[in-house]
Amino acid sequence: MEIARIAVLVAVAVIGFLVYRHHAADPDPAPEAAPPGFLPPSRQNTRFAGPDPALHMAVSLASRGGWEPAARLLAATREERDWARRGEYVGAVGIAAVRPDGGEAAFVSAWEKAVGPDDPDLAAVRAEAVVRLAWQLRGGAWAEDTSPRRFRDFHGVLAASHEVIAHAVELAPQDPTPLRSELWAGIGRGRSHEEMRALWSRITALDPYHCGAHLDALQYWCAKWHGSRELATSFAREAAEGAPAGSLLTVLPLVAWFEHRPEEAKPAAFRTPGLTALVDAALVDVAAARPDHPRLAPTRHLLAYFLTQQARYPAAVEQFRLVDGHVNALPWRYFHDPAAAYCRTRDRAVRGGRRR
Repeated sequence: MEIARIAVLVAVAVIGFLVYRHHAADPDPAPEAAPPGFLPPSRQNTRFAGPDPALHMAVSLASRGGWEPAARLLAATREERDWARRGEYVGAVGIAAVRPDGGEAAFVSAWEKAVGPDDPDLAAVRAEAVVRLAWQLRGGAWAEDTSPRRFRDFHGVLAASHEVIAHAVELAPQDPTPLRSELWAGIGRGRSHEEMRALWSRITALDPYHCGAHLDALQYWCAKWHGSRELATSFAREAAEGAPAGSLLTVLPLVAWFEHRPEEAKPAAFRTPGLTALVDAALVDVAAARPDHPRLAPTRHLLAYFLTQQARYPAAVEQFRLVDGHVNALPWRYFHDPAAAYCRTRDRAVRGGRRR
């Protein structure tokens, strides 16, 4: 009997250890079942921040060799001088233009064959694609964890990008989009503060309240690249203070805070009067923005995150409802599994709202 009792205790202990080990590996997994009216992790689109059927279709067809829909979309943004939307579209098509093996996607070659190499839309996509390729070759690891070969390939492609970007700028000197590609090349090449300020002056002369360009430039001034917490915060505050309502530039101070947050930020860190005021200002900006602003969905994602951290659950759920189904936005893309991170935070907001 004693032997049998010991065997049972050992079995229970083993089972308990296995259960503990399973849960310790993922202490807060995102359940596949979603709250009513929301989508589960498996149905979250990880390529886009929000719905844009025309862009989604164009990128999908480009991945299968069809360049015409993307070309039409980009031509329209150039003719309408809608630089904010053009930047988002060129970014999405530029990603599709780079094959996983680093080669050029078939639709780009077909596009050039049809219109020639001096088409300004094709040139903008190529400028974006070459910079995207460089960062793909570098990888997402910290510098100390990046191999010399990766750095060599990274800097080699960035050096080659200068001519590609210059060609795009020459073909459409009024378009700030290729200069955004130059911003990211400058981040990678470690351009000086003076050089980047000169580049920034060129961009803002073309479009002074370009939200996407401001977010790109903010990355340069962050401590993880070539600035500091103070420089990033100053850049973000100055841009937000001088911007018109609806430009969504009030999101910049929130991004600057997030990029420099404590490693394990406690709930209290998110609930200071200063940070609450920044969230409130962004909410006002979102309410004033036009419904088709290309940065509206990414801004809603970040607001949903901050509102949840501040236990402002009903307001967070309101933002989540407007973006659910798409997760390629800050902060989710900083997580290993963006869809799971998004759904965990969303479900927390939904549960918190029910308790009120």
